[in-house]
Amino acid sequence: MGDPSAFLRIHRVPSPERDPAERVRDHREIYEVLPVPELREQGARCMDCGVPFCHDACPLNNLIPDWNDLVHRDDWQRAIVQLHATNDFPEFTGLICPAPCESACVLAIDDDPVMIKQIEYAIVDRAWKEGWIAPSPPEARTGRRVAVVGSGPAGLAAAAQLNKAGHSVVVFERDETAGGLLRFGVPDAKLEKWIIDRRLDLMAAEGVEIRCGADVGGPSGPAVEDLRAEFDALVLATGSRVARDVALAGRELDGVHLAMDYLYQRNRWVAAQDGQPSVAPAPGEEITAAGRNVVVIGGGDTGMDCVSSATREGAASVSIFDVYPEVPQGGRYPDSPWPEHPRRTLTTYALDEGAVREFGTEVLSLTGQDGRVVAIEGRKVSGTSSRNLEPVEGSEFTAPADLVFVAIGFSHPEHAGLVEALGVDLDARGNVRAGASFETSVEGVYACGDARRGQSLVVTAIAEGRRCAAAVDRAFAVVPT
Repeated sequence: MGDPSAFLRIHRVPSPERDPAERVRDHREIYEVLPVPELREQGARCMDCGVPFCHDACPLNNLIPDWNDLVHRDDWQRAIVQLHATNDFPEFTGLICPAPCESACVLAIDDDPVMIKQIEYAIVDRAWKEGWIAPSPPEARTGRRVAVVGSGPAGLAAAAQLNKAGHSVVVFERDETAGGLLRFGVPDAKLEKWIIDRRLDLMAAEGVEIRCGADVGGPSGPAVEDLRAEFDALVLATGSRVARDVALAGRELDGVHLAMDYLYQRNRWVAAQDGQPSVAPAPGEEITAAGRNVVVIGGGDTGMDCVSSATREGAASVSIFDVYPEVPQGGRYPDSPWPEHPRRTLTTYALDEGAVREFGTEVLSLTGQDGRVVAIEGRKVSGTSSRNLEPVEGSEFTAPADLVFVAIGFSHPEHAGLVEALGVDLDARGNVRAGASFETSVEGVYACGDARRGQSLVVTAIAEGRRCAAAVDRAFAVVPT
């Protein structure tokens, strides 16, 4: 390291964000970049710790100490080379990854961790602005053709890597534009969609073809047997899109929705305001939080994105009910010590904007009037997770709620259509069964990302896509005897 004692002298500074009171009035990016001199100082905090736990905690095994030191030395061009060596989309992870690397930073044992995520985004942001990121198509083609179904982070990473290896890749996306939940699940406040489009344009210039509105195995989409005949391999990267639901009295009432139904509509609405003609109108009932008392069930990232979107719509009130206990002041529950990633944080970008989070709170039922939800019935609970809740006697309460979002995660990929038509084996949780080779029970069909392992982080999805691409490439290299 360039300055092995810097971590003793230099303290972490807050990551720059737009003022919450100002940013809730629009849908623009909330995160900003530190000035270069401060970034160089923050890069110097990365210490010669011997065992880089940050590297191990990152599913991509990013070369974090390397590019931290390069930023400290003001060698930004080498830094982006090191960053791209393990990550196809550092602008995505630099903005929306929850940064398990920072949780595992050795400094985090008794100090603030290195601001890895901020430095990562600063590197790729500068690289785009300086023109250091440019199309680099393969010098030759292998003659092999691969179909990738799904254009989320796993599918795009698999496509990018397979293309770099010289194979011809076509990505099939059933929605009207590519990006998966990066586009339709993540609000623009966290990831503006031109950032996705910029990377898609680069991939197209490198030879990747993306076909949108193509629901493979669906009633009007490409037939599975046609893809099997046309392509040498098929990669399933459809994500884990079957949401977990709640079995509550009143679940059938109007105004009670799965979180992703709302986020899809809001992201399409924002895109329409930006004049993106390719974006389809929101299907079905319009879900709006304007003027409503909004309750979100579940305390994860999806719930926070609902909170943020509802706040921007002008909700009368926004509350998030989380069964987890209140986060200790140190930021970690006793059963998730360093270097594990915390299950909850002291605050989030959405809570900073004015919403209320109620810890240790369980929703018991939903009350309706004229067929629409008007209130929730709940109680306080103790316990370390949803698996061991104990009710707090006498803590029952009623709270107004005329819009309720269920945001408690996802179960497995959709089975109807593509998965059933292929006849691939599923694991006990309903995910597509594919082991270390990423190949499913059907020869030539591979699976990666949430479709294979269940819901996870954007950084995990990218890692899955890259490793799946490597597995497909190795399979092509095997010469039959």
